[in-house]
Amino acid sequence: MIANKLRGQHVESHSRGGFLSDFILGSQDGLVNVLGIMLGVSAATTDVRIIFVAALAALGAEAVSMGAVAYTSTLARRRYYLAEVEREKREMRDMPKAEEKEIDGILKKWGYKGKALQDMKKNIIANPKAMLEIMMSFELSLSPVSASQPTRSFVTVFSATIFGSIIPIIPFIFFTTDVAAGAIASVIASGIFLFIMGYYEAKYTLGSLWRSGLQMLVIGLAAGFVGYLIGHFIGAVTI
Repeated sequence: MIANKLRGQHVESHSRGGFLSDFILGSQDGLVNVLGIMLGVSAATTDVRIIFVAALAALGAEAVSMGAVAYTSTLARRRYYLAEVEREKREMRDMPKAEEKEIDGILKKWGYKGKALQDMKKNIIANPKAMLEIMMSFELSLSPVSASQPTRSFVTVFSATIFGSIIPIIPFIFFTTDVAAGAIASVIASGIFLFIMGYYEAKYTLGSLWRSGLQMLVIGLAAGFVGYLIGHFIGAVTI
């Protein structure tokens, strides 16, 4: 009963952590990519239509690309995990003494010794499922990847990329007659969102809330500024 409850808590925590990392990956990448393109294009031209076309094209391509990468990379992790499970099962069957030594080493790292170590090792070896999970987690440092996780990662990253990409686009809608003002408004809106995202991330991980927020803000805006510089110099050369 207690084991089932703890297992449920672990899955819930792991799922939340996976969702958070996928959301940050997609939204930050989408925002930074579109912001950099908009600043770069706005530095090269004052044609708002071209700026919007470039931003929307980047939004669509980035969302599909990031979602696909999230799906294939998570699927690859699942396949690798399953392959390692089968390899570990073969070793448990064909090389039991070597596997017992590895369990012994894991228990010693946990502080077990003497009779307590032998009793614990005996109990683990008597339960092949427990032994397999311990070997996967503490010998190979691998976490299980469920069959539905690749699809969940795709949906989360795809949606988060669209969401993040929209952040720098919205301010331009209100400044269609003033590209410079639209660019400044986009930077401000993006900076606020990046800070909030970094602050929120630190609430569920270790680290300073303000430092995490500022770090996310600086990294994101620095990438956007690179896009601006490229657009500025290209515009200067072509003019």
